[in-house]
Amino acid sequence: MNSHKTVLVRASISFPPDLYGTLEEIAKQKKVSLAWVVREASERYAVDETGKSGNGRKRTRHRTGKLTRRSS
Repeated sequence: MNSHKTVLVRASISFPPDLYGTLEEIAKQKKVSLAWVVREASERYAVDETGKSGNGRKRTRHRTGKLTRRSS
């Protein structure tokens, strides 16, 4: 059994109505929560800007657009 726990920080974010609607549609299409979509988008942005994920690990983007964790 894995005893590793993920700690999350709660944030309140305001979006323009059209962007919020788009994010809701993406979540519905992917059958995930709106929070998941926002976290995934934020992590991709952080990787693009810094080369690191939110947990400090380097990540690389494959041709498919998927992110893969790499040991630092």
